[in-house]
Amino acid sequence: MSADIDRQQAKMKEFMSLLPLTLELAGLPRADTGKPFSEGQLEARVMAVRNAYKVARQLVIDVSKPAEAPA
Repeated sequence: MSADIDRQQAKMKEFMSLLPLTLELAGLPRADTGKPFSEGQLEARVMAVRNAYKVARQLVIDVSKPAEAPA
């Protein structure tokens, strides 16, 4: 049980550390003051953030790999 909690906390920490890059990649505009997004707009934004997170995570994985030696 403790391992599950530790894994969940690690995933949340990873998500939060990638959040600035994720939001930049998603390229979503801010809401106008006093004008909330509709449910459909929120769902579209969630999908954009979800897809951007996958790209951000893969980018970090790719960057952290050791460089391949030229042949």
